Amino acid sequence: MRALLTLLCLLLALPVLGVLGAWFALDAASLAVLRHQWETVLPGYALQSSMLALCVGLGVMALGSAMAAAVTLFDFPGRRTLEWALLLPLAMPAYVLAYAWTDALQFSGPLQTGLRAAFGWHGPLWPDVRGFWGAVVLFVLCLYPYVYLLVRAALGERAVRLMEAARLLGAPMRRRILQVALPMARPAIAAGTALALMETLADYGVGSYFGLTTFSTGIYKAWLVMNDRIAAAQLAALLLVVVAALLLAERTAQRRLRFTAGRAGAASAEARALAITGASGWALLALCSLPVLLGFALPVAWLAHMLWVEATTSEFGLPLARFGEWAWASFRLAGAAGLAATALALMLGFAMRRGRGRLLQPAARLLSLGYAVPGAVIAVGILLPAGWLQQRWPESGAAALVTGTVFGLMYAYLVRFSAVALQSVEAGYARVPLAIDETARMLGSRAGRLFLRLHLPLLRRSALAAALLVFVDAMKELPATLVLRPFGSDTLAVVAYNFARDERLAEAALPSLAIVAVGLIPVVMLSRAMRTAQD
Repeated sequence: MRALLTLLCLLLALPVLGVLGAWFALDAASLAVLRHQWETVLPGYALQSSMLALCVGLGVMALGSAMAAAVTLFDFPGRRTLEWALLLPLAMPAYVLAYAWTDALQFSGPLQTGLRAAFGWHGPLWPDVRGFWGAVVLFVLCLYPYVYLLVRAALGERAVRLMEAARLLGAPMRRRILQVALPMARPAIAAGTALALMETLADYGVGSYFGLTTFSTGIYKAWLVMNDRIAAAQLAALLLVVVAALLLAERTAQRRLRFTAGRAGAASAEARALAITGASGWALLALCSLPVLLGFALPVAWLAHMLWVEATTSEFGLPLARFGEWAWASFRLAGAAGLAATALALMLGFAMRRGRGRLLQPAARLLSLGYAVPGAVIAVGILLPAGWLQQRWPESGAAALVTGTVFGLMYAYLVRFSAVALQSVEAGYARVPLAIDETARMLGSRAGRLFLRLHLPLLRRSALAAALLVFVDAMKELPATLVLRPFGSDTLAVVAYNFARDERLAEAALPSLAIVAVGLIPVVMLSRAMRTAQD
């Protein structure tokens, strides 16, 4: 069983290794392609990707840290509500946010049209949102919760007591924040920023819709437009190197995070947050509410408005029958991915808990890297070996299996999201004492009975959480699904992207709202977990 699990982990790591292996098969043609890219598109891809990462990184650091410091260090009206409301933008994929704000702010939209009619103005009233700076703002609004979560945990569990000690020593609030709280949160800021940057570089929906020239959009252009698999593999490998560097930075920052053993509630009992009342408190509430309004509430309201307009003015009404087909395809694929990833995570967790097999641990850790790999890289990594097999053995039908059935898409989902399930299962196992296993073995229980009768009931909540998280991530996944989906299996994410690409934004509202509704599941779970930890 351990040998089989090790082999399965290595197979799931094959797409990443396949992309990297493209550099070991360089010939004259590959070098010519690389030289051509260096002279034409590669500098532009590198420059815009770097600028996008830099601006988004600075934005999420500033916004996420500021929101975390506000709700942790100060007590103002509405603070308890904002603690969980600031997580809501996590439910909004960046491409859905782009569709909503584009329709609301575009030149021909009702907002600009109404203002021009009311005041007699002419021409565009503000720059087009579909550009570099519009993408930066959207990414910051969607991804700042990564920094907010980690910084809030660091400040709540570590800095509260030291802030109180600094206050007793006469330090003013400004000095307490800048010299006590934020320096202690630096590892959390670095880890959250690295996660946000990985999501930024992996994005395809916003980059494609806004016309950005990033590595992710370049991979798809090279593969699907120019039909050049060598160029796509080279770009994918370069993007993979950048993501690996960010992953290393995130892991290094996570290792530096050392939380106190005491509960956050105990710490807050000794040192209360500074109360801010009156006009200052309401002003702070309004300021902290802006990310929630701009990143979730207003876009959802606008999507609902678009849906209502489409339902009442369209000649054929809402395409509910087709929506049912899209939703069923999405639920079917995401549900299968959730069950498969959870089953694999449970088997891996049980095998690693028993502590046997030298290769299983590193193979499982290699599998865990898949979540950091962009969907575009995974798609290329799957298609390259399939194309090689099809060329070498035409009768094998490898290409038809990968692109003509759900096999290729499920393979990509497992590569991308098995790490999510494994992390949840490992967290569940951490709460199960090893003494239980020893007692069961002393009573003559075999491994299978130990897992089915003892571990599985104890891991029920962790397994359910793992399945739900993978389900939601698969529902929102766009890049890999766009390339590997079989005919007749358009998901809600793909349909919303296709409608937006064709400038049918009103029709994109229904699948977009469905994606946001599903994305609320992990946000609710996370909010409940945070509330339980505080009680």
